[in-house]
Amino acid sequence: MYKCVFAAVSAAGLCVAASSALAQDASTATAGGDVTADEATPLPPVVVQAPSEPIRKRKSQAATSAGGAGTSAAASSSDTAGAAGAEGPAIGAFTLGQLDLIGGSTITNEAIWTFNTQSLDKAASLAPGVTSHSAGGRRNERDIYVRGFDRFRVPLSIDGVRIYLPADNRLDMARFLTPDLAEIQIQKGYVSVLNGPGGMGGAINLVSRKPTKELEFEARSGLVMNGDVSDLNQWSSYAYAGTRQKGYYAQISGTIVDQDSFNLSDDFKPTQPGTPGYDANFPYEQGGARDGSSFQDWKINAKLGITPNATDEYTINLTTQSGEKNAPLHIAKERLQTQRYWTWPYWDITSLSWLSKTQLGESSYFKSNVYYNTFENRLSSFDAPTGSITPYSQQTAGYTFNSDYEDYSYGGFLEFGTELIPFNTTKASIHYRSDNHAERNFARPDSAAAYVEPWQHNVEDTWSFAVENAFHATKRLDIIAGVSYDYQDVKEAEDYNSSSGQIVQNKVTTADAWNWQGGAIYSYSEDGKVHATVSSRTRFATVFERYSTRFGYATPNPDLAPERSTNYELGVSDTLFRQARVSAAIFYSDLEDAIQSAYIVNPNTNAVTSQNQNVDGEHYGAEFSVDWDIAPGIRIGGNYTYLERNYDYITPGTKPEGTPRHEGFIYLAWSATPKLTITPSLELASERNSIVTSGTTRTYIETGAYALFNIQAEYKFNENFSAAIGGTNLTDENFALAEGFPEPGRQFFANARVKF
Repeated sequence: MYKCVFAAVSAAGLCVAASSALAQDASTATAGGDVTADEATPLPPVVVQAPSEPIRKRKSQAATSAGGAGTSAAASSSDTAGAAGAEGPAIGAFTLGQLDLIGGSTITNEAIWTFNTQSLDKAASLAPGVTSHSAGGRRNERDIYVRGFDRFRVPLSIDGVRIYLPADNRLDMARFLTPDLAEIQIQKGYVSVLNGPGGMGGAINLVSRKPTKELEFEARSGLVMNGDVSDLNQWSSYAYAGTRQKGYYAQISGTIVDQDSFNLSDDFKPTQPGTPGYDANFPYEQGGARDGSSFQDWKINAKLGITPNATDEYTINLTTQSGEKNAPLHIAKERLQTQRYWTWPYWDITSLSWLSKTQLGESSYFKSNVYYNTFENRLSSFDAPTGSITPYSQQTAGYTFNSDYEDYSYGGFLEFGTELIPFNTTKASIHYRSDNHAERNFARPDSAAAYVEPWQHNVEDTWSFAVENAFHATKRLDIIAGVSYDYQDVKEAEDYNSSSGQIVQNKVTTADAWNWQGGAIYSYSEDGKVHATVSSRTRFATVFERYSTRFGYATPNPDLAPERSTNYELGVSDTLFRQARVSAAIFYSDLEDAIQSAYIVNPNTNAVTSQNQNVDGEHYGAEFSVDWDIAPGIRIGGNYTYLERNYDYITPGTKPEGTPRHEGFIYLAWSATPKLTITPSLELASERNSIVTSGTTRTYIETGAYALFNIQAEYKFNENFSAAIGGTNLTDENFALAEGFPEPGRQFFANARVKF
C-alpha cells in the first residue's frame, strides 16, 4: 500500500523531466561564499532554531530560478523579530564545507546553546525523525538513528569531509562536540549522489564557523551538578577567535568537556541479595554517582582561507579531537552471558583537508577536496572491577588485553557544475577514498604471560561517480534527478590465527552498485512548498561486518551483498501569517539485502553466536514540526515523529532495536523581561526494544517510555555577555535507552558566554 502511493506520486513528478539537486548555484556566491545552505536550494531544510532567532521569511529565490542572486547570511538572519524581540547572534557558517541539501534539517548554533546539547548525539535529536540511542550499552557509545537508519547507514562528515572508521565504522557520536559548530546538517531519505557513496538512509554534516568580521571572539564555560547540587558532575569550556580581512580569513577554536560521573535517579533500585542469579562477588551499581561514567573530550578546529575575489575560495582545514572514557557495567549481571570490564584510554580522530571553489566564467564552477584522516583507538579489557567511579584496576588479576587500532584514510573529490541552458544546471562529481586499518591485541600486558600479536591490516578503496541535473521548469516548479555508480575493492583482509601463530588472508571481494534519485518541488506561494522525492541508494558492508568474530561470539560472512534502500517522501512546508513555520512529511523506505544479525546456537558448546546476513525490510512513518510566535515575547514549538521498522528476520522472534515508535519534543519560550528568557521543554518517547543474551537465551526487554522535563533561564546582561541556568530531567525519572544502562537523573547546569 505504502509503496504504491509513494511510487505513483514520485513517478508522476519524475516524468516531467530528468534533473538533479541544486544546492548552491554557481551564480549565488557572494564574497567568501556566504549564501547559506538553507537558502541556496529549491527545498530548504527544516531549521531547528533557538527561540531568540527569528522565524525567517525566505527572501532568496535564486536557487529556484537560474541566474538569480542569493542573499547573504547576515541579511537572512534579520528578517523578523524572534520570541525575545531580538536577533540571534551572528554566527558565520563555513559554507564551502556544507553539503548539497534537498530538504532534511539543520540545527543552529544558538539552538545548541539554548537546549544545552554539547555533544552530537544530543543536539541531533532536536530534529524531527532523529533518535539518540545508547549503542551496545557496555561499549558506552552513542548512536544516532535517522528515520530508523543507524550510524552504518548514515555517514558523518566534518565540513564535507567524510569521517569513516576503517574496519568497523562504529563511531561514538557522543565524542563529537558541538559548541564550535555553526550548524548541523541532517539529510533524511534523500541524500544527494554528489555527496559521495553510502548515504543509504541519510547523512550528517558538522559545519564549522567562519569569521564574518575583522576580529571576533567568543568564550563559554559551563558546569553540571547532580540533583542535590552537592557534587560537580561535569565542567566544560570553549574559546573561539577569528579574523576576516580583504582577501583572506583565519580562525581557531578549542573545546573541552570533563565528566567525573553522572548521577542516577533517586528512583533507581539496586539489585538486592536474593535476586535470582545474584552474585555476591559482583560490584552491583548502588545508585548515586554512576560507576564508570567518567570521560574527557577535547577538540581543536583551525582554518585558513584565501578569497582572492567575490566568488573564489581556497582553504586549509584542521580538526583534531581526543577522548578517553570508561564504560559503566550492566546493573544486573545475572541477565548477561558475560560482563565486560572495559575502558578506552584514548579515542582520537584527526582530519586535515583542502577545500576550494573556483568560478569559471559566469555560469560554471569547479570544486575540489583533498583530505587525510587518522584514527587511533585503544580498548583495554580488565579481569575485574573495583567498584569505584573508575572500576578498572591493575591491582586485581590485571589486564586481559589491549586492543589497538591505528587507522588512516585519504581521498577527495572533484565537482563541476554548469548551466547548459537557461533554467537548467548540471553537476558531476568524482569521489575516491582509501581506507587503511591496522589492529593488534596485546594479551595480558601486565603479566609474565604477556603476548603481542603482529599487526593485521585491512585495505579497501571506494570510488563514486555521480551526475545530477536541476531543471527549473517554471518559476514555481523544480524537477531534480541524479545517478551515481559506486565501486568498492577490498585489497587486504588479514586476521591472526592464534593456534598457528600466523597471519591469515581472508577472502577479498569487490562490489559495485548503481544509485538513482529524483523528485519534484512546487512552490505554491512565497514560502509554501510541496514536494515528492525518491532516492535509491546502496551501502557496502564494512570489514567488521564481513570478517569480525567479535571475540568469538560471531561467525564471519565475507560474501555479504551491498544493502539498498529506496526512500520515498511526500512533504509540505510553509510560514503562516509570518508567525508560524510548519512542516510535515510522510516517508517509506523499501530495504533490499539489509544487513542484520542472525543468531546461531553452537551444538558443541551450546553458546549463541551471531552472523550478519542479508534480509529485506521496510521503514515507514511521518514527521511534523512547528515554531509559532503566538504573542509578543512568547513562542511555542516542537516536533513529533512516528516510525515503524519491519524486517524479514532469519532468526524467529528477532525485533528491531533502538528506536521508539513515537517520539516528540515540545518547548515554550517566554521573554519575561527584555533581558530574561525562560525556556521549558519536554522530551517524549515511547518504549524501545533492547536485547539481553544469556547462554542460548535471547530476551527482548522494552526499556519503557519516558517524559523528561527540562528548563533553561537565560539572562542577557548586554549584547556581549549572557548567562544561563537550568535543569534536565527535573522530575528525576529513572529511564534507560538500552536495558541495564540507566541514564542520568535530575541534573542542574550553569553556563556563561562572552562574545565580541
